[in-house]
Amino acid sequence: MTSPVIKIDPKLDLVLVREIDVPVELVWKAWTTPEHLREWFVPKPWTITACELDVRPGGVFSTVMRSPEGKEFPNAGCYLEVTPNERLIFTDALLPGYRPAAKPFFTAVLELARNGAGTKYTAIAIHGDEEARKNHEDMGFFEGWGTVVDQMVAHIKAQGARA
Repeated sequence: MTSPVIKIDPKLDLVLVREIDVPVELVWKAWTTPEHLREWFVPKPWTITACELDVRPGGVFSTVMRSPEGKEFPNAGCYLEVTPNERLIFTDALLPGYRPAAKPFFTAVLELARNGAGTKYTAIAIHGDEEARKNHEDMGFFEGWGTVVDQMVAHIKAQGARA
């Protein structure tokens, strides 16, 4: 695995670490294939109604989340780093092609490491200030990101040989 990309600052960063029993390659595919990502990326009963991924530095990471009440929340950003089966970094601070965004919220770092037949899964949410970090935590970062990891693992296992 590549070296850590940041020094975690508990005042600014949120970190979720899980040991999951699915292979790194299938976790990578779940994160980098639109038809897979839209099946697990938000806690149910929320859904993803649109998903566009251009998995390369400067490429688009875009989803539209729909609440159970039908309200839609578009999220657009771009990839900063793509290291297959090891690391994805994407941000809403920049739009595709590295264009600055009007209202950035956070940068996400996903680090994957082989753990036997499974994966050590680390998700880091990097924030620009303590208020943004607190808001993200209060929005349910740990519960929400934990739930979607479980949904992702269930999706990968349900795919079986099709994954």
